[in-house]
Amino acid sequence: MAKAKATFICQNCGAVTARWQGRCDACGEWNTIVEENETGGIGGGPAGMTRGRRKGRVAALVGLSGEAEEAPRVVSGIAELDRVTGGGFVRGSALLVGGDPGIGKSTLLMQAAAALARGGHKVVYVSGEEAVAQVRLRAQRLKAADTSVELMAETNVEDILATLTASRRPDLVIIDSIQTVWTDIAESAPGTVTQVRAGAQALIRYAKSSGAAVILVGHVTKEGQIAGPRVVEHMVDAVLYFEGEGGHHYRILRTVKNRFGATDEIGVFEMGDSGLREVSNPSELFLGERNDKAPGAAVFGGMEGTRPILVEIQALVAPSALGTPRRSVLGWDQPRLAMVLAVLEAHCGVRLGQHDVYLNVAGGYRINEPAADLAVAAALVSSLSGKALPADCVYFGEISLSGAVRPVAHGGQRLKEAQKLGFARAVLPSAGAEAAATRGLGVQEIETLAHLVAHIASAPAQTDA
Repeated sequence: MAKAKATFICQNCGAVTARWQGRCDACGEWNTIVEENETGGIGGGPAGMTRGRRKGRVAALVGLSGEAEEAPRVVSGIAELDRVTGGGFVRGSALLVGGDPGIGKSTLLMQAAAALARGGHKVVYVSGEEAVAQVRLRAQRLKAADTSVELMAETNVEDILATLTASRRPDLVIIDSIQTVWTDIAESAPGTVTQVRAGAQALIRYAKSSGAAVILVGHVTKEGQIAGPRVVEHMVDAVLYFEGEGGHHYRILRTVKNRFGATDEIGVFEMGDSGLREVSNPSELFLGERNDKAPGAAVFGGMEGTRPILVEIQALVAPSALGTPRRSVLGWDQPRLAMVLAVLEAHCGVRLGQHDVYLNVAGGYRINEPAADLAVAAALVSSLSGKALPADCVYFGEISLSGAVRPVAHGGQRLKEAQKLGFARAVLPSAGAEAAATRGLGVQEIETLAHLVAHIASAPAQTDA
């Protein structure tokens, strides 16, 4: 009998090698390569043999024209969750939800399951990490114990699918988590690449064939990425990340992939004693603890999908006693900060080479768009000059390497949000001044970054009353 061939698979990225080695060549991680039997899991069995392979059948080809129906959705009733998913859970879809341990993934999904059950939907919650009694305690704390959510503590995929198919098809199935389930077709331990991939495939096949929406909960690595092979993210229809800082009560649910909706929407929640509470106006949350008279703070008018958000950007510029000054960034792209500093020094005469620069986005929020360049530059110049920026002014605009300030999209929505929160002035590229004038805001047109620096330097210093 031929000896079973073994392969070595990286548990971080899923790369396959012919022999064991201490460092993975694909992702660079150490001690992540584990030996797994090739006869089990993906690629094992009759389909992987050269003999006995069946002949392929001819599939029907159709044109692009024809009737296209809107994907049927299951609306949870939690507005922030429905916003991120694009209007609710699509029937027959598979979603992957990731987040740090203790961030509130299970709490959010338990609240969503209870809301759907109250709406008459059948929901099955499969827990692979906690016993039934532990899940019941969480349900009592979240005031969800009186709902008709069906609970199961099981980790074997075949047993889970047999239980789901034995009764009426559920509308939503929650698997908490995909790293704990295992299947009989793979011989490796639960949580390995082969087990995670095989288990996810089986559950996704069930979702497509039955029409039930399946949510897979995934652990994250120390870098913040969902643990396991990245191929799982390509297999599912949507990938959601649940983010938050340990010192803050709010949580952000961000979508990074969605086949049935936008990929840049966010939902904001606040963690309390009785679970997660929706935050309908995130701008007030991020601006709730502002110090209007402190230099180095600028309010940025940003966009997350279709939602405008105002957030405070804080900068601290201090003389450095080190040979190489420090550059520390929280909530923004560090190479982007280096570019803004270079433009300030090359085109505006702002010398920061002997200063430490610290940049922070208030509330632990993370900005991903280049429209924050102007607000960052204003905060840096304000901190260096010691002059506080006007408390009723909002900034947004993209800075080019030539020192010009370029307009950004959705200027009208950003200004509408600023006016709703009581801001009276806006500093923005000249191309967006017309939209600001129609909303009754005072406008400071900025064509180049040097104009902004001169405007801040010529402003009178504010003193405490």
